[in-house]
Order: sequence, then C-alpha cells, then structure tokens
Amino acid sequence: MTAAHAPLLCLMGPTASGKSAAAMALARHLPIEIVSVDSALVYRGMDIGTAKPGDAERAAVSHHLIDLIDPAESYSAARFVTDADAAIADIRARGRVPVLVGGTMLYFKALREGLDDMPSSDLAIRTEIEREAAADGWAAMHRRLAEVDPKTAARLAPLDSQRISRALEVWRASGRTLSSMQQATASCGHDARSLVAIALEPSDRSALHRRIETRFDAMLNAGLIDEVARLHARGDLHERMPSMRCVGYRQVWDFLEGRIDRDTMRERAIAATRQLAKRQLTWLRSTPDRIVIDSLANDAIERVVMIGLASGSRISGR
Repeated sequence: MTAAHAPLLCLMGPTASGKSAAAMALARHLPIEIVSVDSALVYRGMDIGTAKPGDAERAAVSHHLIDLIDPAESYSAARFVTDADAAIADIRARGRVPVLVGGTMLYFKALREGLDDMPSSDLAIRTEIEREAAADGWAAMHRRLAEVDPKTAARLAPLDSQRISRALEVWRASGRTLSSMQQATASCGHDARSLVAIALEPSDRSALHRRIETRFDAMLNAGLIDEVARLHARGDLHERMPSMRCVGYRQVWDFLEGRIDRDTMRERAIAATRQLAKRQLTWLRSTPDRIVIDSLANDAIERVVMIGLASGSRISGR
C-alpha cells in the first residue's frame, strides 16, 4: 500500500473530550503531524475561546489548518477538503503521518463521503432571512422551512437559527431543498477513502458537562472577555458572522453589548457548549466503523496510543 492510498487516522470527539491531549501523547510514539478538523481554529486572533493549541504544543508537533483566515472571512467544508487534502499530501511526502483531530463532524463527513453541489453563501438572502426572523421569530421560519423542505425541518429544532437559516438560504438561492442535495452527494474522489476512526465518547454525560463548565471558567480566567473585546473593538465584525457565532464568543459579545450580565453570559455559554457536545455525539453515533473509547476512562489516552501504534504500519502506508 502506498502512502497516498493509506488509511487516515482520525481522532474524533465532542468538545472537552481530551482529543488534543491524546494526539500529543500519540506524537511521542509516532512521527505524526496534526491536521485540525475544527471550524473555529481556522480564525486568527481567536485563541482562548477555541482552546487553540499553544506555542509549546505547536512547537512540539506541527499543526495544520489553524489560523488560516481573519474572523471577518468565511470558511466552508469545501475549502476544508481542499486544504486538508493538500496538508495530508504534504505530510506524507515528507515521510510523516497525518492525523486528523477535531470535533467538526461535518468536515469529517465531507472528507469521507465527498461534497454535494451546495450553493455558496449569499449575504443578501441571509440578511433577508434574518430580517424576517427578527420580525416573526425562528419558530415561524422553521414552519416556512417545513413547507418547502419537510425532511430538513423534521431534524432541526424550531429555534436552531443557524441551520434553519442555511436551509432556507439554499432553497431560495437554488430552488432545491437541502435534503435533496444531501441525498445526491456528488463524488469528490473521497468515497473510497478508508479511515481509522477513533471516537472519544464519554460514558457519563454529566461528567462531560462538568468538564465543559470547568474549561469555560478557565477560559474566562485566561482572558476570554478581553479577547472578544479586542475583536468587538475592530468595528468590522458583528454577531451574525460565522466567527462570532462560535460557542462562547456569541455569549461574550452579547455581554459586551450590554444585553446580558456576566453571570447570564457564563450560564448561556456553558449551556451552548453542552448543546454543541450533544450535536457532536449525535454525529458520532452515525459514523460507521468507529472505535469508541470512553473519554472519561483513566486509560483513555493509553488506549488511543495503543490503537495508533497498532495501526502504525497501515497509516504510514508501509
């Protein structure tokens, strides 16, 4: 098996499940480089709230697909596939092992299954949808989505503003439903790619919730509010941008705007992070042939390393 056709080692899991620590441990045993699979880590200047690897970690192990764009820009699954393919090829060309690490399950899915012919984001249509939602509420927008795309509406919560907005945007831009596009996935050359997928999943959801709470408090203590304040002071960002919709940033932004107090900001950010983890776990359950490791187990990191070493000859292409 050549390196170009070797399976890829993927380390997946919800937020706060210990993916980064496991990847760094694996790097002590294999010549790996990390390819980030995280839609928040692509933004420059957003370090604390994204739990971005620090200077020491990045000096010890090369990380890719981090700090790619300014927070005023947008990033997509299509660009991720292009960037990830380039990084994987470059790492393998230097005789090293790419390991994909992250929690943006849509990106993993795009890499594994290819991309559908989705229309690009249309700011004018999205702005109009947001105006309608401001006037009528997201529950009403959810009902409108159900009229044109009942399959997508059925799997979305009535207040899932981001996904309702995107589904309506796709419909208005193309005249096709999001569900029909997802069913007619176009081949992008990734269909045959096999993955060694390790999933760090907690056996106790409440324990994960406590980890999330502890981590967010640590972010606050590390200066998250000051980080968001610097972004807020730029004047060219707003809360509807994908970057400012990232968990934690949106709630701190509302605090800086005076819409909520500090305690409410903290509560909402923790709740939003828990909801993110719930969505990530739902995605994980649909991932075929994943190797599940209890992220709360005392030997979780050791088990990741053992699986990585056992797969070493395959993922190295030897």
